[in-house]
Amino acid sequence: MVPTPSRRNPGGLSVRRTERQDVPDIVSLFSPCTEGVFGRVDVTFLLEKSNLAFTLCNEKNEVVAHAAFLDYPNWNITDQAEWEPFLHKNYPNHKCTPLNTLFVHLFVAKGGYSARCSQEAVRRAFISLPELEFILLFIPAEENLEPDMRTVFEVMAPAPSVGTAFTLFVSARHWCHPRLFVRQARLEDYDDLMPIWTRQSETLKETHGEYQLVHLMECQGEDNPAAVCEVDGTAVGFMSLCSQVNVSLFQECFDLGPFHGLCKPHPEDVLQVPQKPSVGEDESNETSQTPEPVSSGALEDAPGGDAAVQAELPLDDASTIDWKASETCPFETEEEGDFHPVYRGASSAFCIRLLCIDEEYETRSLEFLHYAFEVFPDKDFCVILVPHHVPEFRLIQSFVRAVPFCTSTLGRELYVFHRAGLLTSFNVRRVTTNDLLGVKTLIQTLSLNERIWSDSKSFTQARRDPDGMPVQAFIAEVSDQIVGVCVIRDEMDIEYVRAQYNTEDFINYNYYQAEEHGHLCHFVLNPVFYRYTKHFLKEILRLSHKSALYYPIYPQYVEGKLQRPCAHSLTSALHYMAPVRPRRQIVYPREELGMNAPSERLFKDQLSYSLNHTNRKLVLESRVSVNTRIVVVGASDVGISFLETLIFWPRLKFNNLTMISTHGLPGKDPPGSKRRRFLINSHCFNDEDYAQMSLCSWVNVVVGKMTGINRAAKYVVVAKEKKVPYDYLVLCTGQSYQALAPTGVDVSELPTSSEVMSKWPRRYTGKVPSNHFTLNDDQDCSRAAQWLEENLVGSRGNVIVYGNTIDIYTTAETLLSLGIDGSHIHLVQPPLGSGLTCLNNAEVEGAVQQALCQAGVALHRDSVLAQWGEGSDPELITWTAFTTATGPLTLQCSAFFSFAYRTVDYETFKAINDACLIFDGRLVIDAQFHTNDGSIRAAGPLTKFSRRYYREEWTHSNFSSKEIGFELAASMLSLFDPTPQPHSKPPEGPDGLIPMYKGCKVKGGVLPGGYNYLHISKPAVPIPLDAELALSDHGMEIVTGEAGLGNYFRMHFNKYSMVDSITCFSKDPLPVSNYLCLYGQHERLLNDLCYRWRAGQITDLYSYFREPWSMAIYHDRFIDLQKELRQILMSEQVPGQCPTAEQSPGPPALREPVLRFLRRHRALLPMYAPTDPYRPRPEAAQAQRD
Repeated sequence: MVPTPSRRNPGGLSVRRTERQDVPDIVSLFSPCTEGVFGRVDVTFLLEKSNLAFTLCNEKNEVVAHAAFLDYPNWNITDQAEWEPFLHKNYPNHKCTPLNTLFVHLFVAKGGYSARCSQEAVRRAFISLPELEFILLFIPAEENLEPDMRTVFEVMAPAPSVGTAFTLFVSARHWCHPRLFVRQARLEDYDDLMPIWTRQSETLKETHGEYQLVHLMECQGEDNPAAVCEVDGTAVGFMSLCSQVNVSLFQECFDLGPFHGLCKPHPEDVLQVPQKPSVGEDESNETSQTPEPVSSGALEDAPGGDAAVQAELPLDDASTIDWKASETCPFETEEEGDFHPVYRGASSAFCIRLLCIDEEYETRSLEFLHYAFEVFPDKDFCVILVPHHVPEFRLIQSFVRAVPFCTSTLGRELYVFHRAGLLTSFNVRRVTTNDLLGVKTLIQTLSLNERIWSDSKSFTQARRDPDGMPVQAFIAEVSDQIVGVCVIRDEMDIEYVRAQYNTEDFINYNYYQAEEHGHLCHFVLNPVFYRYTKHFLKEILRLSHKSALYYPIYPQYVEGKLQRPCAHSLTSALHYMAPVRPRRQIVYPREELGMNAPSERLFKDQLSYSLNHTNRKLVLESRVSVNTRIVVVGASDVGISFLETLIFWPRLKFNNLTMISTHGLPGKDPPGSKRRRFLINSHCFNDEDYAQMSLCSWVNVVVGKMTGINRAAKYVVVAKEKKVPYDYLVLCTGQSYQALAPTGVDVSELPTSSEVMSKWPRRYTGKVPSNHFTLNDDQDCSRAAQWLEENLVGSRGNVIVYGNTIDIYTTAETLLSLGIDGSHIHLVQPPLGSGLTCLNNAEVEGAVQQALCQAGVALHRDSVLAQWGEGSDPELITWTAFTTATGPLTLQCSAFFSFAYRTVDYETFKAINDACLIFDGRLVIDAQFHTNDGSIRAAGPLTKFSRRYYREEWTHSNFSSKEIGFELAASMLSLFDPTPQPHSKPPEGPDGLIPMYKGCKVKGGVLPGGYNYLHISKPAVPIPLDAELALSDHGMEIVTGEAGLGNYFRMHFNKYSMVDSITCFSKDPLPVSNYLCLYGQHERLLNDLCYRWRAGQITDLYSYFREPWSMAIYHDRFIDLQKELRQILMSEQVPGQCPTAEQSPGPPALREPVLRFLRRHRALLPMYAPTDPYRPRPEAAQAQRD
C-alpha cells in the first residue's frame, strides 16, 4: 500500500504507520530487556496482527522507535475474546472497555530516544483514534518498566485477591489531551480565540465562508448560540450554531431516508411508493436490492429521548447508491427508484455554522456536541455543510455523510450526527436466542431481512448453516437495544481467493492460519452509530478469532437480480473495506501439463465477483475521503480505466465519482453473449473484469447523452434538460460510427467513385431508418441482433455491411453465426484513404477473403454510397445504390450496417464547441491532458495534441486506451493525495514534448471462417506492412504455419531483439492474456527463441508457447522478478563502465531470486521442479566457500 504521510513534531520526530520494510530496522532496536518485558516477539507476525503500529524517525529519517498496539492483552494472559471480564474481575476500579482500550504489545527505541518516543507514540495513538481512552501494558511482575516509559504509564492497582504474576500499567487520554470544558461564548474570550482564528483564517474562510468572530459573539441568541471550550480558564475553541435549517433543500439534494428527512415523525409522512403491493418472502425478495422505507424506534437512555432510525445505511455512506439506482437513469421520475419520501413533520435539526479549535485539542472537538444538544433539547440531528474540496477534519469524521443525488447543485457536502451518537455504551457480543426478536425488528425494513434473520437463527441453534458450514453472528447494542447485526462464515475458498485476487497486497499469508479467514455475509448498523463501524468490525475479528474478512459483490445483469447462490446483503461497512484488484490469470494448457497443472480448486468455475477486504491492521486505518465531484463522460476503455485506477487507489476513497454514458456502465449482459462479437475487441476489459471491478458499487451513473457544458457554473447538461455539476470534468467519449449520408448523385448518369469523392463522407442529418445500424457498444449490438432475429433470420433479404474497418469482417462472421445465409450478405468497401488495409497483412487478408467466398458472401470494392430508397415504408431502407470505379451498383436491402464514417459524435462536438473548448478536428489537449479549461481534462481518440507540438500524426489513438486512462488518473491523483505518486508524470517522447506511452495496442475477434484473430503491436503511426519490412532497422520476424490452414503465428522483433508485434490467426481459441505477456520481452528470455528458430527446432509457435517453461512468464508477478534481477545486475556495474563477463553477477546471485519466486508461487507454477528453500545449490555453496 502507499505509505501514509508522516508528521514531524517540534522535537524533530516524525511518526508514520509501520510498513513491512521497517522490520529489519525495528529488530535492530531490540535491547536485552525487550524480551523480558514483551516476551519473544516475531516482528513481522506482530505487524500482521496489530491494529495500530507506528514507526518513529529522526531528522535523518532513521528509524529510532516502534510501537505496536492490539485490542487484546499481551503475554496471552487470557483468551482474546475474554479479556474484558478478566479485567473486571482482577482490576475492578477501571473504566476500560473494548471500545476505548488498546494494549501495547511492543515498544522499542534507540538509546536516548525512549522518553520522547514513548510519549509521542502514545499521543499519536490517541490522536488517531478519537474513541481511545486507555492504553494498557502487562509486564511480568519480576520485570521493571524502563524509567523513561514510566513518564507515560502508571501502575493500575489490582484487586486484593489477585496474584502478582503480571503488573498492569495504564496510560489515559486525558493525561496528554485534557478534557475540555464547554460553555457559552463571551466577548471576553475574544483575546484568547483571536490568535487561533488568525492562524486558521484561510481554512475557516474556505470551509465556512466569510464570518467575523466578534459579530458571531455579539449576535448570539436563542436561535444562533455560540460556545467556547476552555482548558485551565483559557478558551481554545469556538463553535457557532444555528437552529434555522433549510430541511426542504436538503431533502431535494440528498438521500436523507436513513435520517427520516431530518424531521420529526408525522402520521402523514409518505415513506414509500403509494399502492405498491408488498413482496412476499421469496427469491425475488431475497435478491432484491431496492431500498425500503425506514422506520423509527426509541433509544430509552438516549439524551433527550431521541429517536434512532432503524435502517441500514446506503451501500457505502459516500459515493455508492443502491444497485438499482446506480444502474438506471435518475431522470425518469416515473421509476420507483426515483421516489422521494415526503416528510410533513417539523424540522429536527440544527447546524454548525463555524468551528474553530486549536489543533492541539482538535481530537476533543466532539465534546462541543454534548453542549450543543443540551442547548437544543428538541433537536435530534446536528448537521454541517462543507465544500466538496475541503478534506474531512476531525469532527466530521464522527458524522455520517449524507449521499447526494448526482444532480444536486447545492455545491456542498452534508454531514449528519444524531444525538444518540454521543452514547459510548457500544457493546458487541455474540447473538443469543433472546436477541432474535430484536434482530428481526432491526432488519424488518431491509431487503434480505429473512436471510439475515435465518442466518442469525442458525447460529443460535447449531452454530452452523444448513450446509454444515460454521457460522457466527454478532450484535451491537447500545443501552440494551440492538443497533447492529453481523453474520460471518469461515472463508472456505481462501486458495481460490488468493489465486484470483491481489490480497497479498494487504496480508502476508505465511502468518495466517486457514481458520483466521472469515467471509462477511451480512452487516447492518443503525446509521446513528455509523461512526462505530470500525470498532464493530474490529470486535467481530477479535470475538471470532479471525484476522481477515472478505466481502464479495456479485454482478447484476439485465434481469435485475443477483444470482441466487450468491445473495449477500448490502453492507454499510464497505467504506471501511479495501477493494481488491483481481489478478491476471494464466491460461494453462492442461492437456500438455497433465499432472503438473495447478489444482482445480484454484480455478473452479463460478461467477466472478468484486472482492472487498479488511484485516486487523487495516480496520482502524480508513482511506482518506475525497469529496471532489469528478464527472466522466463516456464509458470508453479510457473512461473505465480512469475510474478503475481511482477506485483501487490504496489510500483514497472517491465519494463523488459520476459517469455519464448513453447506455450506462458496460458489462451488464450475461457473460459470453455472442451479440458482442459484432465489433472487434480491444482486450482492455472483458466480462470478468467488469464483474471484478463492480463499478456500480463506487460510481454514480447518469444514463443519457451530454448535450451541453456550462463552464462558468460548472455543470454538464444531459438530454438537453438535466444538469450534473462537477468540480473536474473528464471527457473521454472517443469516436463513434455515424450514419453516413448518401452523396445524392444520380447513378443513372453513370458517375464513378472518383467523381463523387468531393462530397464524401458526410454525416446523415435526417431521421435514421430503423434498419440502419451503427454499432458502437454492447447495447447497440444487442439491439441489432434482436432486430435481425425478429425480422430477418430465415428470410431472403439482403444485409449490407458497408465500411473499411476490421469491424466489417467481425460483423459478417456474426451474421453468419446468427443463421443468415452468406449469399444474402454483401460487404461493400469504400475507397481506401491510404494504402493501409484494416488487417495490414496480405496472407491473413487472403484467408479471410477465401472464407467469405466459401460462405457465399459478396465483396464489392471501391464503392461510394450514392442513394438509398425507402419504398412503401418510410422507416426502412429497401434498396441502396453505390458508385464504383466501373459503374453503378444497386442492391436490395433489408438491413444496412454502416462502418464507413467514424468521428466525434455531433452532439458531443456541439457541446464542446458551444463551451468554447478548442476543437481542431478533435478536442485539443496538452501533454498533461488539459484542455483550455483548467477544470476539464480529456483523453482518448476524442482528442489531439496541440499544434504547438508539431506532431500532428500522433494522437491518443496510437496508444493503449487502458494505459491512457491510467496515466490520466495518475496525473490527477496529485491533486488529492499529498504522497508521491508513481507515474504521475507521463513519459516524455524523444523530442521532450508529447508523451510516448509504452503499452501495446491490441485488437482481436472472430473473423469469417471462424478464425480467431489477434494482433498485438507497439504504439506507432500505422504504415503498410510491406513498407515496414523494407526499413533498414526493421529487425527480424518469425512466422510459423499458414493463414489458410488456421495455424498462422507471426512474431516481429525490433533491432534490439525485443518483441514488438504478434499476429495470430487460428481456428483454435487463443490464450490472449498469455500472449500479451510476450510483448516487450527479449528473445533470450523466451528460451533463446531466435537461436532455436535458426536451428530449425521450432515449427509451431503455438505449441512452443504452451510448453511448461513459459508459464512463469505469464505469471502476474513475473515483472517483479524481472525488476529484482535487473536491480542485481545494475548494482554490480561500475558507474561509467560497461559490465564485462568478469564483472557480471555470477549464477548464484541471480539464481536465488528465481528459486525464491518459484517457491513463493508454487501453487500456480507446479510444473517447475521443487526447490529446497533451506539447502543452497552446490554452486552457491561453493561460491560461499570461495
